[in-house]
Amino acid sequence: MSGHSKWKQIKRGKAKTDSQRAKVFTKMARFIAVAARKGASPDMNAELRMAIERAKYEDMPRENIERAIKKGAGGEVGTELENAEYEVFGPRGTMFVVKALTDNKNRTVGEIKNILSKHNGRLGEIGSVKWIFDHFGLIALESGDKKKNERLELAAIEAGAEDVREKENALEIYTAPENFDKVLKLLQGGGNKIISASIDWIAKNPIKVEDAKALEEVKGLLNVLDEQDDVEEIYSNIENL
Repeated sequence: MSGHSKWKQIKRGKAKTDSQRAKVFTKMARFIAVAARKGASPDMNAELRMAIERAKYEDMPRENIERAIKKGAGGEVGTELENAEYEVFGPRGTMFVVKALTDNKNRTVGEIKNILSKHNGRLGEIGSVKWIFDHFGLIALESGDKKKNERLELAAIEAGAEDVREKENALEIYTAPENFDKVLKLLQGGGNKIISASIDWIAKNPIKVEDAKALEEVKGLLNVLDEQDDVEEIYSNIENL
């Protein structure tokens, strides 16, 4: 299995300024509220559990999380909000899957097309990009000492994980989507610090953008896409972001 290549990885860190944090919290609240429409209990709703874990990693206050759950469970978030995924060709042979949460797909796709046109990218047809990705669950944990990491790796594999990798100060645990919730519950139950937990698109054969100027060009596109209000996640085939 190839390495994880989701934009806004652990190493990028959390939002630093108040305005960045406010924007992140707004997005997190939407994700939580939409997930809560399927049930307000994280124990019974895996999508909500994932959304809460992401919000915790971003240091979203507990009261904000609880407010978003109540809003979604109480029907205050309209059913017009829906998920969308876009397949994108970027500059320098890069490819992306862009995941969004939107109440107007026409507006969202129009804004994404406009961003791409200004940054040497284009929108692909359905299936034109996803074929180079696999769909896997990914749980990132704060790593410990060697013995603890070995115990976590063994426990995760016994629960159904397919691969465990050490990355900087984290352990990345990969699962098939159908085993994701089982493995996540096990790891949460052990008192481990979950950094992130999600089901992602992971490049089968990621590429390296060797030229520094080219890499900055690609990062510029990713940053602008990430600033678009409806964009939730961006997955790439780039190994060295």
